[in-house]
Amino acid sequence: MAKTLTVALIYDFDGTLSPGNMQEYDFLPAIGKSNHEFWDRCNRVAEEHDADPVLTYMYEMLHAAKNSDKSLRRDAFIHSGRAIELYQGVQEWFGRINAYAAERGITLQHYINSSGLKEMIEGTPIAGEFRKIYASTFFYDVDGVAFWPALGVNYTNKTQFIFKINKGIESVYDSHRINEYIPESERPVQFRHMIYFGDGTTDIPCMKLVKQQGGHSIAVYNPESIEKLQEMTRLIRDDRASYICAADYRPDREIDVLVRTILEKIAADDRLSRFVRK
Repeated sequence: MAKTLTVALIYDFDGTLSPGNMQEYDFLPAIGKSNHEFWDRCNRVAEEHDADPVLTYMYEMLHAAKNSDKSLRRDAFIHSGRAIELYQGVQEWFGRINAYAAERGITLQHYINSSGLKEMIEGTPIAGEFRKIYASTFFYDVDGVAFWPALGVNYTNKTQFIFKINKGIESVYDSHRINEYIPESERPVQFRHMIYFGDGTTDIPCMKLVKQQGGHSIAVYNPESIEKLQEMTRLIRDDRASYICAADYRPDREIDVLVRTILEKIAADDRLSRFVRK
């Protein structure tokens, strides 16, 4: 019986599936802060204390919300996520690409790997499309109120989740099985069967890792931003990403054609591998 061919599509969120930072759609207006004001303060505080930028923005969210009487309950963050805008075609993307893959004998698994907030992503209409959402999250007290970061996902530790997907380990806590030796051919999702979507500097280690291990990394950019196009073009020039595409997920747009082509290649390579005598 032929082994199931599983391919993982792994996405950053802000700038990759959504045009902006998720806090900017509902949370920041609710606490009376402009985008510039909030992020400028986060950057100043992180620099002043030589702190991790992700943990700093999480701290600032808690601090600013308390000062403005904004709810810090988990369901309030989820509610904020409902206001997040998505790029064109994102909502319809998953069903369409799943069907395309299935016709070629491929099972797709979709994952989020984001420095943004898991709770807000859970409020979006696409949350149910993902096998696992790896993202920053808070600890909550007995009343469901956030009081401390439980996980801060920065550009370096994002790579751990690539290895977890590779070995089929969904738990963030589990740091034992991730170090067990498993031959690559026996891992649930081989690196060469991964497609990573990212848009910025926090994605560079993941894009580079997936590319070096034989997978495919796609640098996406906001179609309305020349600056983003130039930034992503540099990733191609520096050999950090495999491809560059505008973040437009509608049928027959560049990213749709590219991913379908990659899936066809993965399927063909898998068929060819069966002719190799062991």
